Amino acid sequence: MTETDFIFTQNQSILIPNGSATWKTPSNIALVKYWGKKEPQLPENTSISFTLDACFTITTLEYNLKKDKGKSDFTFEIYFEDEKKEDFKPKIQKFFERIEKYVPFLKDYNFVINSRNSFPHSSGIASSASGMSALALCIMSIEKELNPSISDEYFNKKASFLARLGSGSACRSIEGELIVWGEHKKIKESSDLFGVKFPYKLHKKFKNYHDTILLVDEVEKQVSSTIGHQLMHSHPFAKQRFLQANENISKISEALQNGDIKSFVEIVESEALTLHAMMMTSNPYFILMKPNTLKIINKIWEFRKLTNANVCFTLDAGANVHVLFPENEKEVVNKFIVNELVQFCQENHYICDRIGIGAKRLSI
Repeated sequence: MTETDFIFTQNQSILIPNGSATWKTPSNIALVKYWGKKEPQLPENTSISFTLDACFTITTLEYNLKKDKGKSDFTFEIYFEDEKKEDFKPKIQKFFERIEKYVPFLKDYNFVINSRNSFPHSSGIASSASGMSALALCIMSIEKELNPSISDEYFNKKASFLARLGSGSACRSIEGELIVWGEHKKIKESSDLFGVKFPYKLHKKFKNYHDTILLVDEVEKQVSSTIGHQLMHSHPFAKQRFLQANENISKISEALQNGDIKSFVEIVESEALTLHAMMMTSNPYFILMKPNTLKIINKIWEFRKLTNANVCFTLDAGANVHVLFPENEKEVVNKFIVNELVQFCQENHYICDRIGIGAKRLSI
């Protein structure tokens, strides 16, 4: 599909006077990382992610038709966890400006956005991914009301397409279990424009895979992902990094299909460390890991060497550590986490999560 396939062409002379839509949309954790983009919100390399379950955003979008439909501006208020957030408005404004071409009815409505997370905002869990995908799905619910004939497949693809224009990784939070974003010759129907479900059979070893998130630092990170992506434009190692990521997509695709957990562990941990290496070697350079991040990583390595368990770590753009492990090792790894790792978390906070199935519309 091309961008033009997502332009809304329904007769807008008949618009719904008012309504609301509520979506519960998960975050995701990339296994092969996306770091570096080009306009408009297109990835420099392919990425693949697990869709999560317990880490989610719930967003309600209320809409009322303007009395004067000729107004040429976007009208909206935004509340996050019941608190009005004026500082969130510039990002939503920019998002609406980017997607207006595809959903031109936006300027015909007054909107109220109410959102909340099940996890700390801006702490290295992909809050923009779940937040922007939830808003995109709410907007698509309006389009579905205006044009009931659109298919579920089109609905999801366009939601992913719109979400990408708000936050790149958001396009990977519409569906589950595994989502690929970015065109890749070995992934059927993969696209830079939207995320697609991993098109091959996932080996049973990766079913119900666990992700326990250790909250090392729950405060807002000092460097945003947006700035980090921009620094890749002049990064001395950018070209090599993009090649490496695309090679790792091929390798991890095979591992996920044939159940090669050892290869999976090696690729996932290498990708996490490479992501942070790119941050530490950009200009200006920055470090998002904390001392306790490194202590956790070394504890995982020691435990794996001692027990031969298939536990591994990955990192997002922050200090928190995602501990990944298969369903059949949950008892021994959970015991290890509680006894050895939780002590390095801020106020002993951690989240037990696992692979999820994707977004769900709620009746509220």
